[in-house]
Amino acid sequence: MNEILPFLGGLGLLAGAGFCLVGAVGLLRMPDFYTRMHAASVIETLGAGLILCGLLLQAGFTLVGAKLLMIGLLIFFASPTASHALARAALLRGLKPKLASPEDK
Repeated sequence: MNEILPFLGGLGLLAGAGFCLVGAVGLLRMPDFYTRMHAASVIETLGAGLILCGLLLQAGFTLVGAKLLMIGLLIFFASPTASHALARAALLRGLKPKLASPEDK
């Protein structure tokens, strides 16, 4: 069992890095602010969660693991809240979402 935990931890780190990379590509490719923010918030939260899970498996059940869990909870609750506040502020400032044109369909 102890031999498989570092492998699973490395797998979590690689998967989290992959999701973060997909989020970065989404930031570059999406057409407007709201879709860019959606790509960044959803994918980066998942990527950070997978990286933290991988690190937790690498660290084991120690004080470092408890700290990683606390960081994970902070990201889990703060990231969606910050994304919502950012989208609401942009909407209140008058930034309209880009609607699909007939040529895009």
